[in-house]
Amino acid sequence: MSRLLSWIIMVPVALAVISFAVNNRAAVEVDLWPVPYTVEAPMFAVVLASLVGGVVVGGLIAWLSGGRARHRARANAKRAAAAEQELSTLRQRLGDITGERPAAEPALPARQDGL
Repeated sequence: MSRLLSWIIMVPVALAVISFAVNNRAAVEVDLWPVPYTVEAPMFAVVLASLVGGVVVGGLIAWLSGGRARHRARANAKRAAAAEQELSTLRQRLGDITGERPAAEPALPARQDGL
C-alpha cells in the first residue's frame, strides 16, 4: 500500500520537476556575495539546487533537535535492560532461597505501534 502511495505522489512530482526544467533552461547569473565570484547556470539548476539545499538543511536541523529525545530513549532502554536483568537475578535468588524453581517469566506484551 505504501509503495503504491509513493508512486502516486512521486510520479506527478517528477513530471512537474521535468516540466519545470525543460521550460526554464535560460541561463541566469548568480552572484556569490560576499565572495567576488559570479556563476552562470540554468535557472532550473539554481532553483532545484536551492530546494535540495533547503531540504538538507531542514532535515539536519530536525535531526539535531531530536538529539535530546534520542539520548533519553537510549538511556531509558539501558535502564529497562538493567531492570530486567536485576529482576531475573532476584527471581533466581528467590528460587534458591525458597528451594522452589522460579516460575517462567511472563512474556512482555507485543507493541501495537509496529516498532
